[in-house]
Amino acid sequence: MRRSKKSGYSLCGGDAMSLYGRDDETWEQLTEAGLKFLIERARLRKTTSYTELNTVLERRTGLSGFDFSRQDDRAAMGHLLGRIVERNRPASGLMISALVIYLDGNDAGGGFYSLAADLGLLPRKPSARQKEEFWVGQLNGLYEHYAPMAGASGSV
Repeated sequence: MRRSKKSGYSLCGGDAMSLYGRDDETWEQLTEAGLKFLIERARLRKTTSYTELNTVLERRTGLSGFDFSRQDDRAAMGHLLGRIVERNRPASGLMISALVIYLDGNDAGGGFYSLAADLGLLPRKPSARQKEEFWVGQLNGLYEHYAPMAGASGSV
């Protein structure tokens, strides 16, 4: 497994393990539920927050949510988003985690950009402009992929 140093976002692989106190079956349930929710948001051409995603995951899976006051649970959410990207990227060609922003935020979290660098999509130390252009491009790409609007630009 490769993990971004700053964020906890990770690219998964390997055999069964317990990570952040959750077993493989739990991670699989969270990944599937999270991906389904993010696709729903993309079809609506809307972002979501970490808080909303966490609430939806709890409701849809019946599993314990993440406590964002704890560093390990923030890292666990980053790990989950890395799994969701890994699962979805072959189909969309995009980083679906671009849809997840901080509550009252205006762009993706640091883990998103770290994972993009891990994937070779951004330089290791991108400028603010590079980050913004990449994030907006990912959002627009997701909206177009999941909710194409004939004759409309649909830009962010």
